Order: sequence, then C-alpha cells, then structure tokens
Amino acid sequence: MPVNSPKPRRLTSILGLAIAAVLIAGGLAACGSTSPRNLLESIEEGSVIAGTKFDQPGLGLRHPDKDFTGFDVAVSEYVINNIAETNGWDKPDITWRETPSAQRETLIANGEVDMIAATYSINAARSEKVAFAGPYLINYQGLLVREDDDSIAVLTDLNNGKKLCSVTGSTSAQNVKNQLPNIQLQEYDSYSSCVEALRRGKVDALTTDEAILAGFSDFYPDEFKLVDMTYPDDACVTSSGKKSLKKAGSPFSTERYGIGMAKEYLEAVEAVNKALVSMMTPPPGGGPSAWETALRDNIGSAQVDSMIERSQGPDSTYTFTPEPGNLDFLTSKSTPCPEGLS
Repeated sequence: MPVNSPKPRRLTSILGLAIAAVLIAGGLAACGSTSPRNLLESIEEGSVIAGTKFDQPGLGLRHPDKDFTGFDVAVSEYVINNIAETNGWDKPDITWRETPSAQRETLIANGEVDMIAATYSINAARSEKVAFAGPYLINYQGLLVREDDDSIAVLTDLNNGKKLCSVTGSTSAQNVKNQLPNIQLQEYDSYSSCVEALRRGKVDALTTDEAILAGFSDFYPDEFKLVDMTYPDDACVTSSGKKSLKKAGSPFSTERYGIGMAKEYLEAVEAVNKALVSMMTPPPGGGPSAWETALRDNIGSAQVDSMIERSQGPDSTYTFTPEPGNLDFLTSKSTPCPEGLS
C-alpha cells in the first residue's frame, strides 16, 4: 500500500519494531556468507536479500504487519522483477534487510545483502568500495516547516530567532551553520525525533534531503510543508577537502541516490541500470512512467509536481529526471572560489 493511504499507526511504534528487527537481523548476520553476493545469481536462484531503510516514511518503512513501503522499496522491487522477467526467470522471493548508513559498505562486502537502495548517495569515496547503479533519484537539501507557519519562506528567515533541527553531525546542519552562524541549531539523534519536536513546537524547522522530508510530510497529512534551500549569497564551500564556488540561488546540496552492489559483479550493475531505464520510460500509450508513479505514490503528487516545475524554470539549476549509468558527476570539476570570497 502507498504511504499516502490512511495512517492510524504512530511512527514511534513503527520505529520501535524496526529497531527490534535490526537486533534480530544482527544476530542472524553472524551465520551469513563472508563473500559478496552476485545479484543476478540470486535472482536466478529465486531468493534476493535487498537492503533498505526501515524507519523513513516515503522511502523505506517497515510496518507492524511486516509490510514494506517507500520509493526505495518500489525501485528495488521493480528492478529485481524486471531483471527476472527479462531473463525468463521466475520472480524471486525478496527478503528485506535493515541497512543503517554506517554499515552499508560492510554489509555488501560481507555478502549479507545482494543490493542496497536506502537513501544511498553516490560519491567518490563510496565508489571505491562498492559499485553503484543509478542514479535513480536526484535530491536536494530542503527545509520542513509546520503547515501554518508562514514566517519561514526562505533560508534567511531562520535568522529571526528560529530554531532549526537536524541530526547530530549531519552535513545538512553544518551547511546551514556555515551560512547562518548565529542560527539556533538543535541537534537530535534521528530525523523522527526532529519531526516530533517540530510537531510539538519545540523547533521551527528541520533540514535534510528533501525526499526524506517529503516522506515525513506525506506521512502526516496537512501538518507540514517544504521550503527550498538555496544559497542567499555567493559562497566558498568546502566539500571532500576542496573549496568550490556556490552561486547565490543555487541549491545547498545535490544528492544522487544509487543502488549499491559488489564491485566484483559489474554485469549485475549493467542489468540494474537497464531495469532503471525501463522503469523511467513512459508506457507506449502515454502517461507517467512506473518510476514517476512510484515517486508520486510515496512522497506525494504535490511534491513531485513542485520538483518538475522547479526543474523547468528559466536558468534552473535543478534536475528532475536522473540518468541511470551516467556517473560523470563523480569526476566533474567544481568552480574555483574567487580570491577573497569566504
């Protein structure tokens, strides 16, 4: 069922079950393989272990009835079943594995998962350890505020005594702190904690990837809205040890979600990219692709419409549709900072 269906269950209880599932999975891991898995072999043999998040509405969420929903889940299911169909194999059974951010590369290397789609941003450092298919979603940093709060329309509105929430140590929080040194930043241990603080009025805004924010907004209908985050002035930003120029009006960060797999099986990466292209291709009779439909079902049509409109604006620096298999951004050169720009 899509996440935007009625939601009588509280997120806190769902997250509690997710934590229990993590503990169980951790106990089982000791009995698993210690060599990387080949996704294509697993699909052909009829059993795939797919990594995702268990606690992020709209992307990867485990419900009390053990049902899984979210865009990452939908992409994984489409890719696995498309590869099976293309090769004339039966659709395999899928076992979902919780994959915390800090453990993703290890789980792939140890053969505990075949693939991971779990808000897994593709970057140069991770690409040295795992192979990525995708990207299948281009994401930008945003702000989540209460629906009835019209006092925050742009980033600099946070200067007016507002309290901003993010996860401890996150780059999202540091990005804002660098631009607004006097901001009141509240750091919590999870985004769900930030959401509860926002609902109760303890903070005024939450910042992270907008797809994550959209998932929470869709989970709590009519309680929140998203605000785009752009640099208010030209800025010299340090990323991966390098300084680069960010022009005023450009997005705070660009994250490209990919599907991580073992580097040993590049034929599996190629097959996943072909499946992603198929998912993004509109049907012969017209209408939205399976990819766009899944995105609308899981983060809300209003947010998707906003993302499309934003990307089509004059001189827009935003992109809506990704290009699976195109990883040129990993080696693209940044714009040097002019002398004297802080």
